[in-house]
Amino acid sequence: MRHLRIIMMVLGALLVGLVTAPSAQAAPNFKAPYPCGQKWTYSHHSAEVRLALDFVRADGGATAGTPVLASASGTAYRYYEANGAGNYVVIDHGGGWKTYYFHLSSYAISHGQGVAQGQTIGYTGSTGNSSGAHNHYEQLYNGVGQTIHINGASLAPYPGSYNQKYLTSDNGCGGGGGKYWVDTFANAPGYASPTSTTQTGTLNAGTNYVFCKAWGREIRDGSGSFNHWWLKTDLDVGPGGQYVSAYYLSRWGNDEARDNSGNVIPDC
Repeated sequence: MRHLRIIMMVLGALLVGLVTAPSAQAAPNFKAPYPCGQKWTYSHHSAEVRLALDFVRADGGATAGTPVLASASGTAYRYYEANGAGNYVVIDHGGGWKTYYFHLSSYAISHGQGVAQGQTIGYTGSTGNSSGAHNHYEQLYNGVGQTIHINGASLAPYPGSYNQKYLTSDNGCGGGGGKYWVDTFANAPGYASPTSTTQTGTLNAGTNYVFCKAWGREIRDGSGSFNHWWLKTDLDVGPGGQYVSAYYLSRWGNDEARDNSGNVIPDC
C-alpha cells in the first residue's frame, strides 16, 4: 500500500505539471509581406539575423518603391538604425509574436498605429546597412527568431542565394473581410450614395479601407483631374457604409479605382 501511495503521488504531481505548464501561443496566419499576385524570390545568407529572409521581385517589376504589407494584423511601431536596419517597422501581433520589416525607403504608418493584414506599412528600399533594395523580413516569438511560415507553410530550408525559391503573394487580395486598402491625399467628403450632394461626414487623409466601387457623379478640379468612381467605406467622422470619390486616391489617375496593390476594386 505504501508503494501504491507513492506512485499515486508521483502521478498526481505529473498531472498538475501538465495542467499548469504554459503553452506557446499559436502563430498568426502570416502572409507574404508584399502585394497580392506579385512573385518574389528569397534567400538567407550567413550574416542575416534571427532566421530572416530577404525578398526581391522576380516578376519583372521594380523592387524599390514596392509597398511593404503587414503580414498579419497588430500594432505597428517605426524605428531608425543608421548602420543596420535603416528605416524599419516592428508589428506586435500579440501573444508574443512580432514581425520585422527592414530597410524601408519611407513609412506609411505612424508610430503605435493599429494595422490590418495586407495594409501598406512602408515602401521597399535600401536604407541602413544594405547593398540594394530588398524586403528584409523576420518573424519572432518572445524575442526569438522563428523559421518563417507563410499561410502556415514553412519556407525552410532557406536557399543561400536568389532565384532558387519563389513565393507568390496572396496578401491584400481582398479576401480579408472584403477590405481594400487605399491612400487618400486629402480629407474626402462622404455621401450616402454616389449621386448625392448632401455631405454626411469625412474620410480623413491617409491609409483607409474601402469595400467596393460604384459609378456616380463626376468630381473634377481645375487641373483637369476627374473621377466618376465612388468608393464605399466607413467614414472617420460620420456613419459607416458611405461613399467618397475615387478622385482622392493618391496613386491613380482619371476614372481609376484601384487599391494600394494595384488591384481593381470590385463593383458594389
